[in-house]
Amino acid sequence: MIELFAQAAILFATSLGSAVAALLLLSFLPQRRNPASSLSGNIRALEQAVFLFADDELIDSTRSARDLLKAIPGSGTEWQRLHTFLSQRVDGIDDAFASLPDRGEVELESRGEAEIRVSAEWLDGVTRVTITDLSAEGQNVVVDALSHRAERQELEALRETLAAAPMPVWRTTAEGAVNWANPAYLDRITEQRGVEKGGLTWPLPPLFAAATAETHEPRRHKLSTGTGKSMRWYECHSVPAATGTLNFALPADREVRAESSLREFLQTLTKTFAHLPIGLAVFDRKRQLALFNPALVDLTSLGVDFLSARPSLVSFLDRLREARVIPEPKDYHGWRQQMSELEKAAESGLYEDTWTLPSGQTYRVTGRPHPDGAVAFQIEDISSEIALTRHFRSEVALGQSVVDTLREAIAVFSTAGELILSNAAYDRLWGVETGSTLGTPTIADSRRIWQGRSEPTPVWGEIRDFVGAIGERTVWSAEISLAGGALLGCRCVPLAGGATLVGFVRREDDGAGGRPREGGRASVAALDLATL
Repeated sequence: MIELFAQAAILFATSLGSAVAALLLLSFLPQRRNPASSLSGNIRALEQAVFLFADDELIDSTRSARDLLKAIPGSGTEWQRLHTFLSQRVDGIDDAFASLPDRGEVELESRGEAEIRVSAEWLDGVTRVTITDLSAEGQNVVVDALSHRAERQELEALRETLAAAPMPVWRTTAEGAVNWANPAYLDRITEQRGVEKGGLTWPLPPLFAAATAETHEPRRHKLSTGTGKSMRWYECHSVPAATGTLNFALPADREVRAESSLREFLQTLTKTFAHLPIGLAVFDRKRQLALFNPALVDLTSLGVDFLSARPSLVSFLDRLREARVIPEPKDYHGWRQQMSELEKAAESGLYEDTWTLPSGQTYRVTGRPHPDGAVAFQIEDISSEIALTRHFRSEVALGQSVVDTLREAIAVFSTAGELILSNAAYDRLWGVETGSTLGTPTIADSRRIWQGRSEPTPVWGEIRDFVGAIGERTVWSAEISLAGGALLGCRCVPLAGGATLVGFVRREDDGAGGRPREGGRASVAALDLATL
């Protein structure tokens, strides 16, 4: 019996010693960390944001509430910034806070994806506001420090960028209410309405008309800068977003002023062109009629309706051909080729032509290139000018015919000493062809010819000096001897405008006798001019 108890005691002691030894051994082995316990260090339950306000002054808040106030952009007191944040997310927040002293407690939930609950209590003049994130309520959120830091830095950069943007940027809901705006938008509101930023309430009043649902094309809006102040122009762009619309207002004052100046310039040109007797047709780079004046209608007989429809250059020329305003071509193919060359020549600034019409009118047509590939055509009626030129030419031809019948050799020199008129007797006397001479003969050229066919005499030098003399001049005459011994009477007569007539006549032609005077100037009394 005793042995049984001894064996049992030994067995118990051995088991106990083994257990103790095992526990001691485990205490010295490296421990594996529990993943759950490691994860718990990075897990925190979201804390409710609680604010205590006495009127508009913040008297206390939780850590989460202070972090929320730091994250809300904008200026103003803590109450104004919190009110801005809640107004953008919760409907009816203004009415709820206004009725809080009477109701004692209110509770509202937000709209959209950012689900929050706002609870407000009235505690003897102190307002307690509690904000709860419904999407994370009752959950643990794993926060990656690196990702959180990167997102926070990106958020700060985006906020800084939008805050520094000189253009108004704002977001609107599907109903058109403004639920977010950058400082530039707030500045325009305060400037226009004459209020401080702290006096603004949400939703903000719209500055610009909302974009239509059918289109988001850029649109121009004029915005007043205040009572009695100037107007500013903006070009508004709207982009559909996941929740509402994102809007941008780009300043467009310079563009509007440039367009206004261009319109005024075009109006001035149009008024100027309206009084021009020359027809003007300007075709743009696509060869569509962009501008014309009333003179073009009168000269071409093309209707205003046709020209106002901005026809192409080909259609314009076709209509001119139908109206018989273009010279009738021998064949249509050749005419088409001519019109193609006309356009190419006008592009290089080389086209100029005279159109003689079947009606007897004569048009001068000029093509000139304009910037940006445009081409301008000028059509001028020169019928009277052509008629006057033809009349003048006929008068000159008649006068030349009359002078050619005279027996006296006549040469008329201008003030510059150029030969401007001579007759057939002059050409026969001196053996020249003034009508076919290249260039314009001068008094020096004529003097050399005279000297080559006559005896030496100072008369030629005196004639040269008389032609170039300035001032009062009188008629004089002299006699010279030709190389063959014949006598030649010469006279110099001043004409109007400083011109000089030099006349020559052979003495045998008029039957005069006597020896010639050798050189020198003779008076009019010494020579019987009746015989010349």
